[in-house]
Amino acid sequence: MREVTPDKAKARSLLKMANKTMRRIKRTDIEEFPSQALKDYYSVSKQLMEALSCLEGIKMEGKGAHKKLINWVVRNYDFSESNRRLLQQFRKNRNRIIYEGFFVTEDYLLRNREKIEEIIRGLREKVEQEINSSKTDSK
Repeated sequence: MREVTPDKAKARSLLKMANKTMRRIKRTDIEEFPSQALKDYYSVSKQLMEALSCLEGIKMEGKGAHKKLINWVVRNYDFSESNRRLLQQFRKNRNRIIYEGFFVTEDYLLRNREKIEEIIRGLREKVEQEINSSKTDSK
């Protein structure tokens, strides 16, 4: 983790990309494409977490950067331990999908869909609050 110049424009762009990806997820048949949907859900959550770190002037780098980002967001933005565990589980499954050709079952995704969408809503709200707060205007 290193300090960088806070970047409100980049945070806005990441928020916009996350919103577009969520629209794509809504059009995806997750029962037919659960692994692709999981990758998209993870991508959205990562983009929103990166937006928060951009606003704070924090950059995660190197091996384990995504894991560190999740832990940092949970610690600094009042998310629960169960949220952290689910995000880490999604991160691990996303990596397995990409690097090992792993397939998640539709049942797995359907069981976790409501909770991950709740986490994403919470992340989005925090990003929007930070972007609109006077605190980030001085950055």
